[in-house]
Amino acid sequence: EVEITSQFPHAHGSPVCIGCPHSIGITDIYNPDFGDAVDVLDDELPVFHACGVTPQNVLLESQEVEFAITHSPGFMFVTDLPSDAPPPAP
Repeated sequence: EVEITSQFPHAHGSPVCIGCPHSIGITDIYNPDFGDAVDVLDDELPVFHACGVTPQNVLLESQEVEFAITHSPGFMFVTDLPSDAPPPAP
């Protein structure tokens, strides 16, 4: 999976964590802050990608951001940038 998703930095890109949810502050994998919990079977390894819901919460709690374009949970933001385009320069 890492080899596949890392090729799409404009989308989720590479995982932020593979295997240990506690290392990124997840205390209970079966009680997520957003969305539905999924079963992780004994022969499976959890993989975590960056998510747009987290920055959305920051925007909602911010008193400084007057306008933002984002997406709805479960629905990706649509743009005219091709998925295979190189990332923009910083």
